[in-house]
Amino acid sequence: MVRFQRFTFLLGLMCLVISGLVPSAAHCREGDTLSVLPVADVINPVVAGFVQDEIERANRLERRAVLLELDTPGGLDTSMRQIIQSILGSRIPVIVYVYPHGARAASAGALITLAADFAVMAPGTNLGAATPVSLTPPTGGGEQGEAMMKKVTNDAVAYARSLAEQRGRNQDWAEQIVTEGVSTPAHEALELGVVDFVAEDVQEMLSLLDGRVYLRGGEELHFSAADAVLERIEMNWRQKILTTISNPNVAYMLLMLGFLGIFLELSQPGVILPGAIGALALLLAFFGLQMLPVNYVGVLLIVAALILFILEIKVQSYGMLTVGGILSMALGSLMLIDSAQPYLQISRAVIVATIAVSTSFFILIVYFVARTQMSRVVSGREGIVGEQGTAVTALSPEGRVFVHGEYWNAVADEPVAEGEPVEVMELLDHMRLHVRRVEPGSR
Repeated sequence: MVRFQRFTFLLGLMCLVISGLVPSAAHCREGDTLSVLPVADVINPVVAGFVQDEIERANRLERRAVLLELDTPGGLDTSMRQIIQSILGSRIPVIVYVYPHGARAASAGALITLAADFAVMAPGTNLGAATPVSLTPPTGGGEQGEAMMKKVTNDAVAYARSLAEQRGRNQDWAEQIVTEGVSTPAHEALELGVVDFVAEDVQEMLSLLDGRVYLRGGEELHFSAADAVLERIEMNWRQKILTTISNPNVAYMLLMLGFLGIFLELSQPGVILPGAIGALALLLAFFGLQMLPVNYVGVLLIVAALILFILEIKVQSYGMLTVGGILSMALGSLMLIDSAQPYLQISRAVIVATIAVSTSFFILIVYFVARTQMSRVVSGREGIVGEQGTAVTALSPEGRVFVHGEYWNAVADEPVAEGEPVEVMELLDHMRLHVRRVEPGSR
């Protein structure tokens, strides 16, 4: 019993010691960890939110640094500034590594690289081409439009020079990437004082950065890469889905799918499923389109195409409304995204394929609806007219007939013998049929 009590006491004491040591050990592990954030996409609100959250998390855990592996064609100005603000406000150093080989940090990516504490490029990469492109065409045109673009360019120049000055980088080059769209390869960027190093891989980059000085609050601090533990952090499934939706091609196809679903629901009321899918697709498309330079005339043309296809069902136009709908959809698709940047444009192949599939679907639905409307009625008062049957009794002029699987009271203008074939002419009052005798060979 005494031995058991001693064992219990020692076990409890060990638990207390371990519980006191675990936080310290965890803190040491977090202090040795370097968060690696791969960004190989357009800089949009989803990517900006991911980078901002992970930089805040790394600061909260007091990690050694944040490494941003960058490969981007550019992106939105607001999202870029959100990332840069997180980098400049970080207590721990932020490293931007243009990687892998063949990657680029263009447009918004170039300014993000300028804002980093340490900027490194892999061989075969390039940096620059940050000329601002407006997401919406300047109103007024002419001198007014030129004046607006000049203001936007001047603002971008001042921002780029400010970032380069703060990080001790080449300010003239920072201005040139905005005003002249200059793009620079890795080794030339190193010679111009734009980046700190050119490194083959992450391990070489860390060895080159070990002991380098960075500033915080005017104080010089030394970055240590010794025994650094790399933790690669990917976007979660929700962020990946939202990033995929913001792709211009995906957003466009969701938009067309939404219109197809709504069209099918309007042409065949009560089906429900196509309408629900269409509404969901439209909502997702609107989420993606809000990140893109949308020309609303293009949206209106696509809506006009949908209206023309619906009218084709209601109005007999001999296909002219369908032709107008196809032209409206094609023009609207080409005008939907208004940007000179390739990564913000819809692929022409996607537009052609989507229009071909959509118009084929519309024409098929219109054909079936029109055929249904023009076919003979098979139910109700009109459905019985034209049906043929047999006289159960002689009609002179009244009697009984068997038509459409039912027995009816009938009247004929001419005498009909029992067993002779008859055809329904009309439905009279009191549920009587007006019939006539049919020659046996004409049935």
